[in-house]
Amino acid sequence: MFSIKPKLSVSAIIAALAFTASMDNFANFAYAADVVAAPPAPAAAVVRTAFDGNIRNNSLALSPDETTAAVSYSERSEVIVYNLQTGTVRGVLRGYVTPRNIVFAPDGKAFYISDSSRGEVVKIDTATLATISRIAAGPGAFGTALSADGKTLYVNNQASSTVTRFDTESEQARAVIVGFAQPRQGVRLSPNGSKLYVTNFLGDKVTIVDTATNKIDGEITGFNKIRAISVTADGKTMFAANSGSNSVAVVDIANRQILSTVAVGKDPYGAALSPDGRAIYSGNLADNTVSVIDVATLKVSATISGFKEPRQAIVFTHDGKTAYVLNVDLSISKVDRASQKIVATIA
Repeated sequence: MFSIKPKLSVSAIIAALAFTASMDNFANFAYAADVVAAPPAPAAAVVRTAFDGNIRNNSLALSPDETTAAVSYSERSEVIVYNLQTGTVRGVLRGYVTPRNIVFAPDGKAFYISDSSRGEVVKIDTATLATISRIAAGPGAFGTALSADGKTLYVNNQASSTVTRFDTESEQARAVIVGFAQPRQGVRLSPNGSKLYVTNFLGDKVTIVDTATNKIDGEITGFNKIRAISVTADGKTMFAANSGSNSVAVVDIANRQILSTVAVGKDPYGAALSPDGRAIYSGNLADNTVSVIDVATLKVSATISGFKEPRQAIVFTHDGKTAYVLNVDLSISKVDRASQKIVATIA
């Protein structure tokens, strides 16, 4: 376990790591990233050759002003952008292969889309939906996390089992951290930004990275097909979805151990923590429900039905009154948290 801090050729290192991991699978793709206003064509109509298409995930990101939502599903070659004020489609970004994760910059002026088949992170202008730039991250680029100031972008690479730290101003890599085992979508910064928590598909563990040194300084084990994770505002507790045991794990971060598990629905992917820290929402893929866990009692207080294959893509408004849950068809279910019911579908 060590980090690499190259002075001149980090990009070359990223390319070499990704190339080694992907030589047998990677294909050449044409660059096409058109923005269209019409609704997307059905997924079956899209012909694509994916680098890691056997891995499925979705993503939902909410702009800081809560007027825009960007969504993706790795089986679809487009990213849909919604106007949440009108409940309509603002535009469709085409030309992706396996879009993996979406995250907005803190100022809301841009958002980033990772694509594991193209091996890049694409920066999009929120106002115009035009492509600003493309950051080469190597085939396998998956989960992403932005620092609170928006200056640092961490990118998981499940093919090379690395996490790369990028400077968002120069869009250059500053460190390539190794020692992971297929890190996919799950990656979170601690509230104070001092630690980076990275899920590993192989080994069912969370790796802890010291962001000051860019080095691994520990791990938490004992999960069962770990999926999404969240961390409380005080940085003391982590919640992790276990799709292999239909549960959400409660983790003591300081002692790096699982304290307990809470039984939820079938095949849980989500572990979204509400802004007030009082509830965890777990998207249960196999039974089309969301389990609501009361953090105080660590028991399921409600089960919300009516979704279509919900996964980890669940976000809350700042006031905590609304939860948005992404469906497999890229529609968004709007949940009123007071009644714990779906009150609208945005499509």
